[in-house]
Amino acid sequence: MEHPASYRNRRVIVLGLARSGVSVAKVFHALGANVIVNDMKERELSPEAGELEALGVTVICGYHPEDLVTADTALLVKNPGIPYTASPIKQAEALEIEIVTEVEVAYLLSPAPIIGITGSNGKTTTTTWIGELLQAAGMKPIVAGNIGTPLCEAAQEADAGHTLVAELSSFQLKGTTSFRPHVALLLNVVETHLDYHGGMEDYVASKAKLFANQTADDIAVLNWDDAICRTIAEQLNSQLLPFSLTQRLDKGLYIEPPYEIEPEQPEGNARSAAEDTAFEGSSHTPVRHVVYRDAQGVTTSIIPVDELGIPGKHNAANAMAAIAAAIASGASIAKLQEPLREFRGVEHRLEYVCERNGVTYYNNSKATNPAATIVGLKSFPLDRIILIAGGLDRGSDYMELLPWFAQLKAAVTLGETRGKLAHVAQLAGLTAVETVEPEGDAEATLQEAVRRASALAESGDVVLLSPACASWDMFKSYEQRGRIFKQSAHTL
Repeated sequence: MEHPASYRNRRVIVLGLARSGVSVAKVFHALGANVIVNDMKERELSPEAGELEALGVTVICGYHPEDLVTADTALLVKNPGIPYTASPIKQAEALEIEIVTEVEVAYLLSPAPIIGITGSNGKTTTTTWIGELLQAAGMKPIVAGNIGTPLCEAAQEADAGHTLVAELSSFQLKGTTSFRPHVALLLNVVETHLDYHGGMEDYVASKAKLFANQTADDIAVLNWDDAICRTIAEQLNSQLLPFSLTQRLDKGLYIEPPYEIEPEQPEGNARSAAEDTAFEGSSHTPVRHVVYRDAQGVTTSIIPVDELGIPGKHNAANAMAAIAAAIASGASIAKLQEPLREFRGVEHRLEYVCERNGVTYYNNSKATNPAATIVGLKSFPLDRIILIAGGLDRGSDYMELLPWFAQLKAAVTLGETRGKLAHVAQLAGLTAVETVEPEGDAEATLQEAVRRASALAESGDVVLLSPACASWDMFKSYEQRGRIFKQSAHTL
């Protein structure tokens, strides 16, 4: 697209309110465009509309007018979550009107270099960690994008001395044309959001747009353990800076000694299944280090893996990606160790809560599906975990958890899926299984689950809330569920 200032006195449609829609509408209105904002939500459910109407922006709520997109429309900016099957988007496509997301607009506004982070998993943790690393290195990061602050707001706040650290979804990237981050990270790619993209081809292509406009002056950080990332690397025009858990690299970030390639299911022995996870430095595992090798082949040991502030192999990968982004942005390696040790993760994502009587409590309420719960389980020795799981029943049988449940110390189930999960645990041969029936209200039920898990635990164990289910059967959100868990652990 053209620079936003070039749309003065031209018709710009903003499709979807929310924070990003409000932000981008304000940008074009301030630059003199004729802005029309449209949202399918009814007016009473769209409190953001009043803010824009007070500025003189036209806002239409509750339906898509047939004449919304006209031949004289210069640009359509869509909320990332709105599907391309929506009628205004189909109309714009038929009229060959450019369709972009807020990310494209922000890029053209920003005087600051951008670090763009995407991937199927780990985006929020890695984005937040990069911000912490850059701050410790004396730089001026602004963390924004899909993580909270709209990128347009951050772009207007920034000057050339800042660095925008932007979490980006495939939905956002699909609507870009000229977007060019100086440092671009792709953490991993797995099947997800296929209902939106229509298949893996479009999903991968949307992720790959992060690198499409990079040049030899830019840096691409890619997960070398991911086959799709390696394929995308073949198409790069930028400098490659890979990271790997399982391979020593000629250039990039890796683990020394490397981890073995992980089986899809745990081994029959719980301790051997956990050997490559969080408890580095024990008698069962070698002491592993995060290592950086530069283009001249000089290697620098940055930090032992077991000193990272958050546990798990997946977080070691996130740490390497964050370190790569910091180094690529000019940060001194010597200033990275302290924030690598002190970072405690993002709330509700394998978040350390407290230690009580030698038992540690972790909040992984964001694990709203079995795959996410398995990632959490892999972060600790399985035979020391007392798992709290359960929530909204979406019809899954949860059998993929069976080989993992077979290794646990105990499980406490609650919510609509409490019976299903207890059944899987019993099929797995787990004898220490408790099911918490509703205790009057959701908060009391979760408090009871925490009490039972605590009673099953002994010093050295981990009580892990990793529900494998959405929260809406009992709570307004996974955030509410996680905060009640934390309060319950602190008040045992």
